Amino acid sequence: MTPDKIYFKNRDVAAYRLIDVLPIGKMKLEDWIVIATSYGANPIAKIIANELDAKLDIMFSRKVYSPNNEECEVAIVTETEEVVIHEELVKAFDISLDYIFSKSRHIFENELSSCVEKYRQGKEFENLEHKNVLLIDEGLNTSLTMMACIKTAITLGAKSVSVALPILPTASISTIESIADDLYYVKSLDHFINIDFYYDQLDEITYEEIKNNKG
Repeated sequence: MTPDKIYFKNRDVAAYRLIDVLPIGKMKLEDWIVIATSYGANPIAKIIANELDAKLDIMFSRKVYSPNNEECEVAIVTETEEVVIHEELVKAFDISLDYIFSKSRHIFENELSSCVEKYRQGKEFENLEHKNVLLIDEGLNTSLTMMACIKTAITLGAKSVSVALPILPTASISTIESIADDLYYVKSLDHFINIDFYYDQLDEITYEEIKNNKG
């Protein structure tokens, strides 16, 4: 198909290949919290957290879709109600900011809050003050969710925020590096298709699986 096409057999293989590019020895000299930024990232984050002897958590978020296109994400809202907007799409579709923030509030109150309540038994997200945070995902289709998670970690007082990904579009590198302290990845592609394309096996992971395997 394309000369850039590569495969990870599964998330476990992706995790160990990612470990190869992380400065594990240096990182072990400090305290880290490893945070999955999606359900699919959780197995990868768990392996890396074990390697670092670090605490594992997950940051919940939801997509806000265009009112005229239910498949086009125009913003992300995280569990702390941090909202990151895809400004170009919002302008292109002439979507009002009132709509974005109203929809984000609705999603926060009706989806994220109950999800977080069940997962953490009413406790707030981990206090990140003075902590090094490593955000993990299985890849990036866009950088919107990761940007929202980076901004959330910064808002929660993290000492440093680093990002680690098996694969991402080359175009996303400068975006992530503009606000993260460090970015680690196995492969970047100029002509990126979607995350699923680069894994032989990438089964969907549900909230129930995440909750049941917590810890």
